[in-house]
Amino acid sequence: MSKKNQNKINSYSFFNCIEKNFDKASRYLSIEQGLLNQIKSCNSVYRIHFPVKIGKNIEVIEAYRVQHSHHKLPCKGGIRYSTKVNQDEIMTLSALMTYKCAIVDVPFGGAKGGIKIDPQKMSEENIETITRRYTLELIKKNFIGPGIDVPAPDYGTGEKEMSWIFDTFSSIRPGDIDALACVTGKPVSQGGVRGRKEATGLGVFYGIRELCQMKEDMAYVGLNTGLIGKKIIIQGLGNVGYHAASFFHQYGGIIVALAEREGAIYNKKGLDVHEVILHLKNTGSILNFPGSKNIKNTENALELECDILIPAALENVIHKRNAHRIQAKIIGEAANGPITPEADEILEKKGIIIVPDIYLNAGGVTVSYFEWLKNLSHVRHGRMEKRFSENMNAELLQVIETTCNKKISNEEKKIILRGAREIDLVRSGLEDTMISGFHKIRDLKKSLKIDNLRTAAFLFAINKIVDSYEKLGIFP
Repeated sequence: MSKKNQNKINSYSFFNCIEKNFDKASRYLSIEQGLLNQIKSCNSVYRIHFPVKIGKNIEVIEAYRVQHSHHKLPCKGGIRYSTKVNQDEIMTLSALMTYKCAIVDVPFGGAKGGIKIDPQKMSEENIETITRRYTLELIKKNFIGPGIDVPAPDYGTGEKEMSWIFDTFSSIRPGDIDALACVTGKPVSQGGVRGRKEATGLGVFYGIRELCQMKEDMAYVGLNTGLIGKKIIIQGLGNVGYHAASFFHQYGGIIVALAEREGAIYNKKGLDVHEVILHLKNTGSILNFPGSKNIKNTENALELECDILIPAALENVIHKRNAHRIQAKIIGEAANGPITPEADEILEKKGIIIVPDIYLNAGGVTVSYFEWLKNLSHVRHGRMEKRFSENMNAELLQVIETTCNKKISNEEKKIILRGAREIDLVRSGLEDTMISGFHKIRDLKKSLKIDNLRTAAFLFAINKIVDSYEKLGIFP
């Protein structure tokens, strides 16, 4: 692809993509246009410039925090560190957060934040300084707080940055008993929840697994039910892509290709994800992995033959110039907005099932919600009921052994007696949320004879938000 064409794709308004999908779904509703305009609009956009001394120089840092919707509070959304951060991107991602939360029944409005830096080229000390100063700017304008706006990790950020945000917030608000809930994605030792790191990737796995159980849907694309033996391509080996790949591999999927920025690797017999990660750590690249074929252009990997394609990196990677060459039968949008509206139409005509981002990558915010609840309740999930469950199971086992006059093996007892740990409860809650969300969207699609899951997902989300506004009494 020429540089000119690539730049044209990259400059595509991400926010306009979301608006097009919104408008397509809203045609199924008899709702006053003014209310629809309110739901589409970003309620608050905070653009910040602040000076930071880096070395001997003073640099002006550009940053954003956007609150898309206040129909539920607090607002919720990650903070990303990237040189590509801009207002359009942050507005779009905040809108997606609103719709995600509505679909998975998480009582938050959508938000998003971003700082325009390259964390790979900065020292940890400088990143900490910028993070803490950004947090202070949010505090000044009341753009952060347990009941106002709760950030989380995103591209280029993680547990460390969330700890700095919490520490800065709590130092400015001493004595705030709920200060831990001002941010999620923290280390477990700082009030984080077990299972948060892999939550988005695991949610992707649960959503695709549920689709693959549907006989009607699998027959439509000419596949058997179940995940075992399905050929999968994953683009992006960041936190989301890695964990999604790991779970697919663990449960019988065949990862035939993995793609990163420097290129992709392919093996039709399958790649061992954990071995690839070890190779990446040792060499700094996934290329030249033993037994695999190198693919120089990452985008070409998207066009290889497979059953399931998981774009888990950046937006707009599937567009009108390459959509007709996509051979996958199912595309799961682990990334935000990886398919442009034009590409969407091409893929739909080809009969490809697209599982949309506003549902599929909602695992992160779902488990962030569990962390927020943990911080507000000031007790670890499972702490109060774990031992009680074990004692009850022990008594039940004793009754069964006595009644049946048969001893249960020690190995079986260990499995049955174990009470739920925090990670068990978190994963159970996430699994239930993703399965329930999938069927709500799919049922709506079937009942209204909607062409695709994306439109059905947007429609479902809009309905939920409209109901919230109407129940608040803001609109007659």
